[in-house]
Amino acid sequence: MLEIFSLFAVYISIFIFGMTVMRTGLYNLSGKNIKKWLIAFTNNPVKGLIIGAIVTAIVQSSSAVMVLIVGLVAAGYISFKQSIGVILGTNIGTTFTTELITFDIYSAILPLLITGFICLFISRREVFSIGALLFGLGCIFVAMNGFEHLAKPIALFPSVHTFFQYTNRSDLFGIGIGTILTAIIQSSTATTGIIMGFINEQILSLHAGIAIILGANIGTCITAFLASIGSSKEAKLTAYAHIWLNILGVLLFYPFISSLGNIATMLTSLPDVQLAHVSVMFNVLSSLIALPLTGILATFILKVHRSV
Repeated sequence: MLEIFSLFAVYISIFIFGMTVMRTGLYNLSGKNIKKWLIAFTNNPVKGLIIGAIVTAIVQSSSAVMVLIVGLVAAGYISFKQSIGVILGTNIGTTFTTELITFDIYSAILPLLITGFICLFISRREVFSIGALLFGLGCIFVAMNGFEHLAKPIALFPSVHTFFQYTNRSDLFGIGIGTILTAIIQSSTATTGIIMGFINEQILSLHAGIAIILGANIGTCITAFLASIGSSKEAKLTAYAHIWLNILGVLLFYPFISSLGNIATMLTSLPDVQLAHVSVMFNVLSSLIALPLTGILATFILKVHRSV
């Protein structure tokens, strides 16, 4: 049992490593433009949402973008109120990676790794960045393949089997699992990737998977909150805004977990793609619903956290 869980932990590490390497490549290709975009296109919530989605899709991490936003607010480049639109955009942008990891390109894993590895030894910035992108993507698919192969052996243990049965029966428990797991590994995409492996092997139900990714949206807030510690009041308010927006989104869609699952099953028969589509639907709809209410949300957060 210890050996299987150790191997599972190795695959989690490979996934996070792949995300980090791919993010480095994409960030290098975009240069310093990301920071300029965030400062220039946040004068209204709609622009903030669009630029937040684009930047997060480029950087491949809503947590990394949130840390950057907290830093920009702390430095006075953008205000707390301006950051709310960007936060909504980051929640949409992170779904790009969720959809990406469902692609069936396992036959291309070795070429991705070899080509990427070779490019990493070339000093030219563009070639190195493309190499990091390819190598990181290859690592992510290696980890995804590992999650799927280890799902059944792990589920055979009686205690783990009981745990999954309880998760399938309780949506609240699933939300708690998603929150805690994401807070620990600090990547909602990694959490989603792990859950996809168990769903593909029919160990977890789609409804349980949806509950877990809702929880992952809450757990991902921990990174920005930690980054705001010791910062200015506005930076702390930005971190609290991230937490409140994600919690309110989960509360809003919690009663509709079954409906989201039903819509996803109509769109595709593949369990992992169903989960990815639900992630897109949840994040896009919750962000669009909150967008016209950014002023009210800002006032609410200022009142609740006026003592920070």
